[in-house]
Amino acid sequence: MRTLEEYNISFFGLKEGNHQFKYKIENQFFEAFNFDEFFDADILINLDFIKKSTLLELYFTAEGVVNVACDMSNEPFDQPVSGSLKIVIKFGEEFNDDNEEILIIPHGEHQINVAQYIYEMIVLSVPKKRIHPGIDEGYLQTDVLEKLKELQPKENKNTIEIDPRWEDLKKLLIDKNE
Repeated sequence: MRTLEEYNISFFGLKEGNHQFKYKIENQFFEAFNFDEFFDADILINLDFIKKSTLLELYFTAEGVVNVACDMSNEPFDQPVSGSLKIVIKFGEEFNDDNEEILIIPHGEHQINVAQYIYEMIVLSVPKKRIHPGIDEGYLQTDVLEKLKELQPKENKNTIEIDPRWEDLKKLLIDKNE
């Protein structure tokens, strides 16, 4: 299993300017975080790392698919994911990550591990409700879907007649407004 050390970026020796980093995220990455909602993952991460004299700017983008279970049928399917994240890193007296977009690290630090930010970006880019595309398009046939259709509430064919006295009362309101 890969360790998360490969996501360490040592910025101490980097020149000022833009630096590119690419990562291929697979299911082992999520296992390191004890996250087991994905059966499989194939995601490409591009990181634009901009080093400036007083701060660092990180621009993450993610594109790929994760294999998840459908919330309605429990059938596995590939859910496309895409996301982006921007983080500004400043230097200060002590570590502070209270702000979502600004990270403060101590002056003596010389590297940062970006694995947590990649993890959060991907997990948050997956929709809350995961529905197999075959359900919406009508081509997925499973026992679960058949049972759901069978248990679906039936339309009430008996129309409720409105008491004619209410209709007369409505006429009074209409006549009053005119």
